[in-house]
Amino acid sequence: MKVFFYGLFMDEDILLKNGINPSIPQKGYLNNYALKIGNRASLIPCKDEKAYGILMDVNDEKISKLYAEESVADYVPETVKVITESNEEVTATCYNLPLELLTGTNESYAKSLYELAKQKGFPKDYLAKIKIFYKR
Repeated sequence: MKVFFYGLFMDEDILLKNGINPSIPQKGYLNNYALKIGNRASLIPCKDEKAYGILMDVNDEKISKLYAEESVADYVPETVKVITESNEEVTATCYNLPLELLTGTNESYAKSLYELAKQKGFPKDYLAKIKIFYKR
């Protein structure tokens, strides 16, 4: 199944440690979504915004097991349209935390996500939006 990752699960090493062997990673973005970071990251609908991430093919049983873990069990799958670097629109699953559960702050998570997004080559304006979550 195709999954769009936008948080630290964009790191293939983290997925491999969780028994997931992702394939065909592609950078992409979602139109009309914005990244929010509380204790964890989530994407929320937001007109005229873009949320960047990595689209990967993963085993659906293993991804279900991953999102059954306590720290991410509240995330719900949502069908999204990802625009890839080659400007192709791909239907994928994206796991998001419901807005009412997006609480707290996690500067360490935000810093780690910033470094990962920078490594992945996301646009500078998007990196600046991530940095806001730890430059308070």
